[in-house]
Amino acid sequence: MPDRALQPVDRQLPTDEARDLISLVRDIAQNEIAPKAAEEEEAGRFPREIFTLLSRSGLLGLPYDSEYGGGDQPYEVYLQVVEELAAARLTVGLGLSVHTLASYGLATYGTKEQQVEHLPAMLGGGLLGAYALSEPASGSDAASLRTKAVRDGDDWVITGTKAWITHGGIADFYTVMARTGGEGPRGVTAFLVPGDAEGLTAAAPEKKMGLKGSPTAQIHLDGVRVPDSRRLGEEGQGFSIALSALDSGRLGIAACAIGLAQAALDEAVAYATERKQFGRPIADFQGLRFMIADMATQIEAGRAMYLAAARLRDAGRPFAKQAAMAKLFCTDTAMRVTTDAVQMLGGYGYTADFPVERYMREAKVLQIVEGTNQIQRMVIARHVAGPETR
Repeated sequence: MPDRALQPVDRQLPTDEARDLISLVRDIAQNEIAPKAAEEEEAGRFPREIFTLLSRSGLLGLPYDSEYGGGDQPYEVYLQVVEELAAARLTVGLGLSVHTLASYGLATYGTKEQQVEHLPAMLGGGLLGAYALSEPASGSDAASLRTKAVRDGDDWVITGTKAWITHGGIADFYTVMARTGGEGPRGVTAFLVPGDAEGLTAAAPEKKMGLKGSPTAQIHLDGVRVPDSRRLGEEGQGFSIALSALDSGRLGIAACAIGLAQAALDEAVAYATERKQFGRPIADFQGLRFMIADMATQIEAGRAMYLAAARLRDAGRPFAKQAAMAKLFCTDTAMRVTTDAVQMLGGYGYTADFPVERYMREAKVLQIVEGTNQIQRMVIARHVAGPETR
């Protein structure tokens, strides 16, 4: 099928610097990421060299302080970078989002000394992070986590298992939530754990439906010793740090979802304008034209939702409800749009000759990660109707 020249997304960006940034990202996406995406996803290969390139290009620390190697960019801009990368390959867009999530605890709650010591390498020194909250028996009920950290002089000794860890086994650092006190959320503390810490090992990566190039694995901490200087925030503050990080992280997932949906729409439109049946392009048929209109409308609405939430965050206003709404709507949109894209391509859509079948498989996980969409509905309802009565 001949290539169709696609117009890039028309973005409303706040500065010339942001426009130059998006131009750089599009160049990397088009020339370095997209050409290898299908082959490397099929092979289950993680593109570490791409993340090295992103780090050298100043793209791994965009929303953080330039004093420590960040980009001083508002979330409104950072998320559009995530979207562009996810459209080229979800493994890369999601990887940037997870790295940003993993860096959040230190960047937001760390002491000045901690930030000076660790942030430059994390934001611009080529390191890659992971976020370790979930466990085999505590996913949605994250406050019931069992991993323990016990004080031993000036150190903490951490023991337990974390599950569903993106970049598990390849990360250079992990932001780990562990129980240091009693039951419930107030007994959890956050720690910055080096990826090469003695006693830290990774299980074999999970065999997943999609997103095969992004390793997801259990992490085992067997008496991992970290100094108190790697504790983030106060003792017992870890769960609030985790939830605060997830509010921002959910916007990253929303941006990934819209990038994936946009890629699926672009592929479907390219196919429909070239494929002919009954003597004319199938894009001429009203049934498909209405599908295209619905897909495009849902994508625009999702993009507007995540950007509106990002602007609230940038203004220092509460945005947790809007982040949950954006994550819910955008990931549901990605699932609908990628499914419709497969349908539009017919039998070809069900084959690996076209990328839409991969997009559909990848979209599913976005409805699950960083809080399932059922959890998002619970969060939204609490903001609108108040907490549940007990």
